[in-house]
Order: sequence, then C-alpha cells, then structure tokens
Amino acid sequence: MNCKRKGNRREHQSIALLEAAGYACTRAAASLGVFDIVAISAADVLLVQVKSNRWPSSAEMEAIKNFRAPSVARKIIHRWRDRQREPDIRDLTEQTTD
Repeated sequence: MNCKRKGNRREHQSIALLEAAGYACTRAAASLGVFDIVAISAADVLLVQVKSNRWPSSAEMEAIKNFRAPSVARKIIHRWRDRQREPDIRDLTEQTTD
C-alpha cells in the first residue's frame, strides 16, 4: 500500500474515533497544513495530526507547538502503528506555552 493511501486510511480511522466520541470532524489534510483533522465539540476543539508508525519529526513537532490556536483548542497527535486497532495519542496542549 502506498504511503498516501495509508495516511488517508489512518485519517479516516481517526475521524471515526473522534465522531464516536461526539466530535464533528473536518479533514484538512489536502491543505498541506500543520494539522490533518479539525474536530469540534460543544466543549473544545481538537487539532489533530495523524501519523503512521512514527511520531512527527522534530521540525514537525516545532511547527505543531508554535501553531497559534485559541485557548479552547487542544493539539493532538494520533500515531497509528501497523496492526493496531487504536492509535497512540499524545496531547501536546499541556506542553505548549503561549
């Protein structure tokens, strides 16, 4: 399976998980921005970067951390490892300072 197709599949899996948790999701991957998914609920907003098998590189992590977002937005990374049913989730919100 090529990388683009695998990434697309993983993004849709993350969207399914988020929608099951009550979020309305928009896939923003085609924009080539910092985040792949924007998920909105009544309580908060999630900005989600989706990765397959690896965490973001140091340059990607720096771009995520430096992205200016409202205080209700949480920056999340979903890392999907091969043959795993759930992603490893890292919340960067606590690590960021504005």
